[in-house]
Amino acid sequence: FRLALIQLHVSAVKSDNIQRACGLVREASAKGAKVVALPECFNSPYGTQYFKEYAEKIPGESTQKLSEVAKECSIYLVGGRSIPEEDGGKLYNTCTVFGPDGAMLAKHRKIHLFDIDIPGKIQFKESETLSPGNSFSMFDTPYCKVGLGICYDIRFAELAQIYGQNGCQLLIYPGAFNLTTGPAHWELLQRGRPTHFLALSFCEYRAVDNQVYVATISPARDEKASYVAWGHSTVVNPWGEVIAKAGAEETVIYTDIDLKKLAEIRQQIPILSQKRCDLYGIEMKK
Repeated sequence: FRLALIQLHVSAVKSDNIQRACGLVREASAKGAKVVALPECFNSPYGTQYFKEYAEKIPGESTQKLSEVAKECSIYLVGGRSIPEEDGGKLYNTCTVFGPDGAMLAKHRKIHLFDIDIPGKIQFKESETLSPGNSFSMFDTPYCKVGLGICYDIRFAELAQIYGQNGCQLLIYPGAFNLTTGPAHWELLQRGRPTHFLALSFCEYRAVDNQVYVATISPARDEKASYVAWGHSTVVNPWGEVIAKAGAEETVIYTDIDLKKLAEIRQQIPILSQKRCDLYGIEMKK
């Protein structure tokens, strides 16, 4: 099946962001995409100073539009961090998923908040305004089961392992890595264990270690923004190969998810059945 990642240029005008995002979703659908994903912060600038101003309840303005366009295009739509979500007096970094009938299939609240301090480069503390989510988020499609994380969640290997153990074959991480962490770690976290010096990414780590496809979706880079996103939305296959990758600009990238290839890799290197569960294990606690 065809997967599309929309690397959207995000402005300070929420209505414009929503309108352009929906237009690109329609474009992706017209080109055969069955699953379409938007980036973290697709409807608002990224920054603790913006979260309260742009926050919505769910359902709300942004999620209603996502539901409508998913139904119109008859696709599965992963709504990035569609909104800073307000619920019970707390704010969450939340990703919603809508099916071909417009129904909401999943709502993932970012589990791990982005609190970092790299002297001389970047300091950021999401926990100043956001609360963490406390649940895993998976949804079924006719193609495969999909697991969700948001940005900083990708640094925690346990989340991906739980999803893999529960039958997910595709992991989707809307994210907004910056110009410090992006060049160093964006791809590193996707693939898996490095086979040559500093060549692999977070995305690649997750793909190889769990024998799954991994997609990361960033906003397009805006050098004038207070928080400058890295861009470079990426898809990595279970062999650790980058099969689709954007630059820094607004674009839509496409790739065909080959589940037959995934099955062949798992058969050739059967790590899932070779795990020593008598010696170690990772489990869901909620």
